[in-house]
Amino acid sequence: MTDRVDEALSYEQARDELIEVVRRLEAGGTTLEESLALWERGEELAGVCRRWLEGARARLDAALAEEEAGEDAG
Repeated sequence: MTDRVDEALSYEQARDELIEVVRRLEAGGTTLEESLALWERGEELAGVCRRWLEGARARLDAALAEEEAGEDAG
């Protein structure tokens, strides 16, 4: 579950931390417990990124719809 600290992360912060998590998982050398914790953190960070991207998509869609409505009226 994502906590309030994660909610305060910018897209770029979450993405950069997610990249680091993936790098550490790919490098290996961690215990099973560490790997599971990294995986869980990666899932949380991916969720933060997904919410940012969904919000950006909604804003873009709204702007495009507004633009189309203006063209139709004019």
